[in-house]
Amino acid sequence: MSRKSTVIRRGLFPGSFDPVTLGHLDVIRRAAPLFDEFYVGVFVNPSKKELFFPEERVKMIQTATADLPQVRVIAFDGLLADWCRAHKIDAVVRGLRSTADFEYEWAMAQTNRMLAPETETVFLASSAALSHTSSSTVREIASFGGDISGFVPPAVASAVYAKYQERNKEG
Repeated sequence: MSRKSTVIRRGLFPGSFDPVTLGHLDVIRRAAPLFDEFYVGVFVNPSKKELFFPEERVKMIQTATADLPQVRVIAFDGLLADWCRAHKIDAVVRGLRSTADFEYEWAMAQTNRMLAPETETVFLASSAALSHTSSSTVREIASFGGDISGFVPPAVASAVYAKYQERNKEG
């Protein structure tokens, strides 16, 4: 009698998600069903001036993906390849909005392949309607009081506006 072995496929979508956008969520929703376990990794970069603390970004993504049972949202720092190896990640998912994204992501994929050859990189083209969306654009529009409702979920928009109101009171 032979035993069937069960293979659990794990994917990771890393990024700063400061804040998470509808474009990010589109990639998460399209990629998550491809894996048994799908991690959204909020990268902690101490050299960047971030709008939200990593814990706040994790919570926003958890709320926005609560209906996806295979999604786990975590914060991490250090080398992506090291985290992937330690957690047996089969594939890193990257969203592509443009050819400029592709050139940057291609170079990163090649580097990660050298560091962790057991982990593949999978590219997903962004949905055309969201290809112009980025966290930096959202932050810039919001910093001037502009309408970001077409770029982020309502709860995220409220959090972004609250963060800028808080900063304006301090400054």
